[in-house]
Amino acid sequence: MDQEMAGTGAVFVQTNEERNRVLAFTRDADGGLAEPASYETGGRGSMAPHLPSQGSVVLSGDRRFLLVANAGSGDVSVFRVDGARLELIGTVPSGGDAPRSIAEREGAVFVMTTGKPGIASFGLNDMGLAPAVGGETPLAADADPAQIGFTPDGRTLVVTQRGADAIAAYPVREDGTLGEPSTVMSSGPTPYGFAFTTNGTLVVTEAFRAQKGAAAASSYAAGDGTITARTRSLANGMSEICWAVVTPDDRFAFTTNFAESTVSRFAIGSDGSISLEDAAAGSVGDPRPGLRDEDVTDDGRFLFAVDADGGSVVGWRIGADGSLASAGSRDGLPNTIAGLAAR
Repeated sequence: MDQEMAGTGAVFVQTNEERNRVLAFTRDADGGLAEPASYETGGRGSMAPHLPSQGSVVLSGDRRFLLVANAGSGDVSVFRVDGARLELIGTVPSGGDAPRSIAEREGAVFVMTTGKPGIASFGLNDMGLAPAVGGETPLAADADPAQIGFTPDGRTLVVTQRGADAIAAYPVREDGTLGEPSTVMSSGPTPYGFAFTTNGTLVVTEAFRAQKGAAAASSYAAGDGTITARTRSLANGMSEICWAVVTPDDRFAFTTNFAESTVSRFAIGSDGSISLEDAAAGSVGDPRPGLRDEDVTDDGRFLFAVDADGGSVVGWRIGADGSLASAGSRDGLPNTIAGLAAR
């Protein structure tokens, strides 16, 4: 019986150590995580806690590959995935320094680098990643990009730019390169992580320059190369909100708030608007910083997040009403852990 039939799955994080590794956890039907297997990426991490890492560990859409950004060595590792088991295919240069975010759709891959901000284009196949000819797009030196991601139709690549308080939409050409962007100002300062619904609603977190209690989220309609605001800067009363995921049924967005180590739940309307339902739907149970990267399993039953300061991966069961109930944690991990992909 395969994992999906058995109601089980896997969770992957990177250690971001000098000899970077992926920790692969088998997930049981109740959301519990087994002791992880460890796989070296062949690259180096930044070795620093709190790596800005929205999309630094991603599963391909067909779930056959895992891609990992090695921020220290400036390259990307590609693994073949078999359940929770991994096989390293290879490690290739990212096209720049300090790669921190990866987007993949139907074999098209874009990697965001942050040392000298830019985006590099690749093609993914069974042999690994191959650079697209002419597929390097520079970003403004002060862009401070946070995350890249495809719109659901795959025709546009979205980039949040913390330094410019802006969101850029790049058309994706048939040859895998990017056209000239359309850029809008973010509804609130420091646009950070984001996630899409299947119909193109874009939910973006706003860290508000780390002001205490000022965190917010906004929603936009994204499509045909344009981004139009729907709900502007809806505050949740928390601090340093940075990450966002949307449930597979498009009903809820969950955001992690680093400063309080809480998870907020936003309801998503059919018109693309969002409303705050619970500012602290989930918590690590300890009022300290640490909660960061997150992902929802493919079946929509579980939410997992990295608690970097606690050295753990934390899980919650997602109720039919979007409520979160603790599914436990796996502790004793390096405090440099970053990035998280779940299936």
